[in-house]
Amino acid sequence: MTAHEIDYEIYGEEMQYVEIELDPQEGVIAESGSFMMMDEGIKMETIFGDGSKKDSGFLGKILGAGKRILTGESLFMTAFYNEIIGKRKVSFASPYPGKIIPIDLTRFGGKFVCQKDAFLCAAKGVSVGIEFSKKLGRGLFGGEGFIMQKLEGDGMAFVHAGGTMAEKELAPGEILKVDTGCIVGFDHTVDYDIEFVGGIKNTVFGGEGLFFATLKGPGTVYVQSLPFSRLAGRVLASAPRSGGNGKGEGSILGGLGDLLDGDNRF
Repeated sequence: MTAHEIDYEIYGEEMQYVEIELDPQEGVIAESGSFMMMDEGIKMETIFGDGSKKDSGFLGKILGAGKRILTGESLFMTAFYNEIIGKRKVSFASPYPGKIIPIDLTRFGGKFVCQKDAFLCAAKGVSVGIEFSKKLGRGLFGGEGFIMQKLEGDGMAFVHAGGTMAEKELAPGEILKVDTGCIVGFDHTVDYDIEFVGGIKNTVFGGEGLFFATLKGPGTVYVQSLPFSRLAGRVLASAPRSGGNGKGEGSILGGLGDLLDGDNRF
C-alpha cells in the first residue's frame, strides 16, 4: 500500500490549521467537520470508511465503515482530490485549542496508535482502522475503552493534541505514567497498560481518577495538557445552572445579582 506523497505547512499557535499541497491526482482524507478552505480545482467526495486500497470493493467499504462505527466516528469520511493541472491547496483546522502533530508513518514502522478523536486528516492511501486492547484492565479503565484508532501505511497523517503537546522518546524498558485522558498517541512498539493509583487518600480525595496509564518503551509518546473531556468538564462546571445568562458569574453577589438586575422572574 503506497499513500500519496503530500506537502504541508502548519499555521498558527493556539488554534492551528494545516495546509496541504496536492499535485495533480493527489488526494487527502479527513474527518467530517475538519475542512477549512480549498483552492478551485479540488474535488470533494464523501466516501465510506477511509477509502484505502485494501478496503476495495463493496464488502471492503462496508467493513471500513463498520470500523469507524466501533470507534464512535461517522460512517463517512471526506476525500479531496486535485483534478486539474498544477498544484492546489486544501486546509483543515483544529477542533479546539491545541497543536497539530504531523505523523510520518514511515518513521513509526507503518503504524501509529492514537485516541479515537485525535485523527484530523491523512494522505490518500493511509488506512484508519481500530486497535483492540488485549488487556482487560486497559479496556475497562483506560479511558478509551477496548478500542483506539490505528493509522497504517507509508504516508503522512495529522493528529490533534489539546493544549500544549509533549513529545517523549522512551528508551527500552523506560516507563512513563500519564493521566489516561492526556494520551494523544504512541508508537506501536510502546507497551500500554493501566495501573491502579492505590492508597485510600489518593483514591477518595486525590481528584485524579482511580487509574493512570503506564507507557513502556521503546518508542515515541505524544501527551496533551488539555484533553477535550477535561475542557468540556470545566465548561460545564462553569455554566449557569438555572437558565440564566451567567452575568452574575464571578461577582460577589453571584446568583443574587441576577435577582437584583431583573434577569430572574417569578
